[in-house]
Amino acid sequence: MNNLSEAYRDHPLHLHHIIPLDFDSVRTVPDSHAWPTSHAFESDHDDQSSIPTVDLMDPEAVKLIGHACETWGVFHVINHGIPMEILDEAESEARRLFSLPAGQKLTALRSPAGATGYGLARISPFFNKNMWHEGFTVMGSPIDHARKLWPDDFQRFCLWTCLKKKYRRLFSCGGASTALQLNSYPFCPDPSRVMGLAPHTDTSLLTILYQNTIDGLQIFKNGVGWVLVSPTAGSLVVNVGDFLHILSNSQFPNVIHRVVLKREPTKVVPGLLLQPSC
Repeated sequence: MNNLSEAYRDHPLHLHHIIPLDFDSVRTVPDSHAWPTSHAFESDHDDQSSIPTVDLMDPEAVKLIGHACETWGVFHVINHGIPMEILDEAESEARRLFSLPAGQKLTALRSPAGATGYGLARISPFFNKNMWHEGFTVMGSPIDHARKLWPDDFQRFCLWTCLKKKYRRLFSCGGASTALQLNSYPFCPDPSRVMGLAPHTDTSLLTILYQNTIDGLQIFKNGVGWVLVSPTAGSLVVNVGDFLHILSNSQFPNVIHRVVLKREPTKVVPGLLLQPSC
């Protein structure tokens, strides 16, 4: 298996596992998205004194990253060298995409056996309830999807290729395949009954997220419980995926994480999944 595209092509999904709800048209939470009240969505701890922060300008950065991967499977990165204006523009373009009318977003719908485009989270078939989430995946050039979404103004969206290159340079992953994953968690009238993203691990080497001021990401640590990953200005969040867990002979935990919602406006989180080319 060479990359994520081939993995997705070998496991096609049904359309009801691809097409998101038209969140702008709902005023109450439909039963399809209402999770059992027995699910405890609150975190047990916040990460102010727990999840490591690694300064990439620190001479011991490599050692600190290894320790963070081994003890937590997730860490914050500061002084990463990616200009804030690029990250903010990435978030802005993601918001522009998800604010389009539902019908327009569906012009770039991910195909049942496809890996790129608009749609629900790939983990959706594993759960009885749908998640309060819509996503957009970019692999390679985004130009084809961008032309469908903005026939007269598609160039702006294509800055993602620039962002992907900078993300990859951050961890010197020149030989890795990458997927840029845009996540949107629309406003919900009753967030206590829904799940943004259900608990899962990532099928990647590493996942790099830009939270900005977004609250709601939680990771599970054995012996501690659910820990809120508090947003830190200017930082990136890096978590270990399944591939690195395997390559490390289980030394690095592939961290279980989820996204819970609050009564807030739509939240948008850009992220990059790195996967080795085999």
